[in-house]
Amino acid sequence: MKIAKNTVVTVDYKLLDAQGDLIEESRDPMVYLHGGYENTLPKIEEALDGKEVGFEDTIQVEPQDAFGDYDPNLVKIEPRGRLPTPLEVGMQFEGSPETEDEDEQPLIFTVTDIADDKVVLDGNHPLAGMALRFTLKVTDVREATEEEIAHEHVHGAHGHHHGAEDDDGEEGDHFRTHPIH
Repeated sequence: MKIAKNTVVTVDYKLLDAQGDLIEESRDPMVYLHGGYENTLPKIEEALDGKEVGFEDTIQVEPQDAFGDYDPNLVKIEPRGRLPTPLEVGMQFEGSPETEDEDEQPLIFTVTDIADDKVVLDGNHPLAGMALRFTLKVTDVREATEEEIAHEHVHGAHGHHHGAEDDDGEEGDHFRTHPIH
């Protein structure tokens, strides 16, 4: 079966930076609903469209097609007392960017540095500003169910679970990306 809109695609992947250094290798495959549902990066869908099980490729995705350019305006310095304790580098908090736009979505800020009385919070995605290489291998393609299409994501093993009736005891796949448009 060829990969097309409303097919469920299973892909083993490696994520590398532009220099070829490994960032992440799949322990479980990425399983996504193909066809513009934002379950993976559009450039990955574009590379896999029309392909079949066994297809392998390495693609490079530029920042504007992945997690956006690094925005220094999303770095904040906050008084340490405004954040909970204990506090460690790498902890994440949800917050709002400092803009006038009331429709602005909350961001996840990561603690990147801690000084005596100040904390540096970065609202950029950890991969923002990076060109990325994905090594992809298609291991399965099937037609999506009507429910998966209606919900715009995969259900079942390595997919999303809606409750106990769908739960087969496996943790769902959490590789979900939402590129910056």
